[in-house]
Amino acid sequence: MKLRQLLADDGAVSPVIGVILMVAITVILAAVIGTFVLGLGGQTATAPQASFSFDFTDNDQTSTDDADVLSITHESGTAISSERLTFAVSGATAVDADESTSATLAIAGTSGDTSWDDLSSGTVSAGNTVTLDGGDFLYNLDGAGAGVAADGTNDDSGTADGDEEALDLSGATVRIVWTSESGENSATIQTWTGPDA
Repeated sequence: MKLRQLLADDGAVSPVIGVILMVAITVILAAVIGTFVLGLGGQTATAPQASFSFDFTDNDQTSTDDADVLSITHESGTAISSERLTFAVSGATAVDADESTSATLAIAGTSGDTSWDDLSSGTVSAGNTVTLDGGDFLYNLDGAGAGVAADGTNDDSGTADGDEEALDLSGATVRIVWTSESGENSATIQTWTGPDA
């Protein structure tokens, strides 16, 4: 009978459970507050919200030596430092009447320059426009050595072949990429694809 009374007696259980719960809540609150106070729950930079428009001039490189032109305009949204924006281009080619080769972005003929800042420095805000054209892309054909501007005015080898390759963006994809100041975060803000991409 004393065994039944022992099992039925739960008078001391409530205070023990109460103390355990209070200690657990205190530890959890201390951990959460400590994380924010010590900065361990660091803030991540978020990509700015901005809208860009693209105006594409598609020239026929097989009958003329005119390079395609892509104008990019910040239409609305957050103003962004030009140093934070780069262009990622794939599928660009240098073309003439009888040959074609890939072209790489090299703003103003400088290999490796792919930033909005290389075209126009400062803050990019609504109404700001930059233009990518043949002078901003290089190609290498027939072992010409250093890259040649795909602007339709340059001979590709300087010897027998006098053809002048011009930029063709009709099969290209151009992405505007934002990178945070720390360089830890990046995001594609807008993408343009050519009519044949």
